[in-house]
Amino acid sequence: MTNRNTGDELRAAAETALEQCLRLQSDESCAVVTDDKRAPIGEALYEVASEITDDAVVTRYPPGPQHGAEPPAPVAAAMREADVFIAPTTKSLSHTRARSEACDAGARGATMPGITEDVMLAGLDADYEAIARHSLDVLEQVVDADEVRVTTPKGTDITFVPGDREWLSDTGMVHDAGQFSNLPAGEVFVSPETADGTYVVDGTMMPYGLLDEDQELRFEVEDGYVTVISDDEVREQVEAGAEEVGRDAYNLAELGIGTNVGVDELVGSVLLDEKAAGTVHIAIGDDAGIGGDTVAPLHLDGIIRDPTVYADGEEVELPR
Repeated sequence: MTNRNTGDELRAAAETALEQCLRLQSDESCAVVTDDKRAPIGEALYEVASEITDDAVVTRYPPGPQHGAEPPAPVAAAMREADVFIAPTTKSLSHTRARSEACDAGARGATMPGITEDVMLAGLDADYEAIARHSLDVLEQVVDADEVRVTTPKGTDITFVPGDREWLSDTGMVHDAGQFSNLPAGEVFVSPETADGTYVVDGTMMPYGLLDEDQELRFEVEDGYVTVISDDEVREQVEAGAEEVGRDAYNLAELGIGTNVGVDELVGSVLLDEKAAGTVHIAIGDDAGIGGDTVAPLHLDGIIRDPTVYADGEEVELPR
């Protein structure tokens, strides 16, 4: 049972999300989307939303089978019809048609994939104006680069070609129609047109969460597709997606750069850890929701520690 102090803190985090980040207004509708495992967080958000507006609903469904899997049709409809949506769920709705179609219809919103009460309390106790400044600084360094290269002491050496794909900034400030963010927030990211090289995940990745100190997951990438996955558990997740969509499940979907200086250590939550300043993350699978053209029933992020990032050969100054 949640104690009084934790309940008060959770309410304060919900207020930050709805009042500061989403700026929910009294004349707007709000859909809180949650699942059976995240219901207490969903209820905390609904309680705050229902005090701001009379037009608030909460929808709840069984946790999805995979990050990026589509929610039930009534959930997608609630997101699409709302002015504002917020989605604390076990599996990510960020890279789904439901989320992108809601934003296309004019809804603004935030997803909170894999959120826990601890992560919500830690991640929403942040200066989002500072996060926005750091994000803009990184964005300015990479936005016009023809190539972005990432290296690490553990063996990562991979080059991304953004091509005509747009770099995006996730600052947590979602105030305009159609805008979207993760919460907790803080990253600059792109869905590259292609990529080649090797990356070694040594931070956080599902299904493990925070990796052991000596645990490394190695991936080989050729012409924008992952061709070798060293880990059996991760490979099985991608193979399950490939049963539905074939080669698209192996798409190299995203390069992201963390900009949240309030996250000073990795805790095993992809949602929080991918935002940590001084890290990068690379994802496999769906990228249609972030400017790409690949539809797949998964989006698997791997967080990489201690990267050096180069934009057209010039080292990018990362926030720390």
